[in-house]
Amino acid sequence: MRLQLSGLTVEVAGRALVRELDLDVGSGEVVGLVGPNGSGKSTALRCVYRAMRPTRGAVLLDGDDATGLRLRESARRVAALTQETVADLDFTVAETVALGRTPHKQGNQPLTARERELCARAMHQLDVAHLAHRGVLSLSGGERQRVLAARALVQEPRVLVLDEPTNHLDVRHQIELLSLLRRSGLTVLVVLHDLNLAAAVCDRLAVLLDGCLVSVGKPWDVLTAELVQRVFGVVASVVPHPLTGAPQLLYSLSLTSPVQSPASKGSLS
Repeated sequence: MRLQLSGLTVEVAGRALVRELDLDVGSGEVVGLVGPNGSGKSTALRCVYRAMRPTRGAVLLDGDDATGLRLRESARRVAALTQETVADLDFTVAETVALGRTPHKQGNQPLTARERELCARAMHQLDVAHLAHRGVLSLSGGERQRVLAARALVQEPRVLVLDEPTNHLDVRHQIELLSLLRRSGLTVLVVLHDLNLAAAVCDRLAVLLDGCLVSVGKPWDVLTAELVQRVFGVVASVVPHPLTGAPQLLYSLSLTSPVQSPASKGSLS
């Protein structure tokens, strides 16, 4: 499913959080939204999963304005893993994952055999099957994050939006989750603060600054030392990953001078 943000503008209390954002995410493409804190990334995502309504512009799903869809239909097309998810009720992990089927059910219909298998597979993929009978309130932040990712997959969306999905995850589970996104075949729009992870997993990156789109393209075209310094205010060297060739950033602890190689520093004696 094609996702388009067309002239998306969000104004709150007279301040524009997102300004005339145009972004096209092709069917099956993984696009990363990156930018400093307060640049409008999460606000743009909220418009996609309908937690906010744009002041102007539209979110289009295969050409259909998302705001014109019934909420149940919208939830069948778009699933979200957000930063704000709070679990107040101590459902079990299995019950929480099964909630992903809600847009597809009427009333209190029980899960079908296919849906039970779908839930089991998602819990296995996110490495939470062994927690199936645990209450979600007893889980660590990383475990809960993986449970909510499984719930989003069980929803069987065609578009998946994720806001900092690697928060709370250890390195292994970060890699597993992002690899799963790559293999899913879904249209994915994901906010990531780790630029190296973004470069590794995303087909294209869209850079936001002060609510405006300043660059969009393949990781090697976007993640230049000049852009990183202009947008993020840090000095970085861009090098190819030795195994994948994806761009990787090596940061300087100084905000004003380039990274020196060990050879250029000379002897300390």
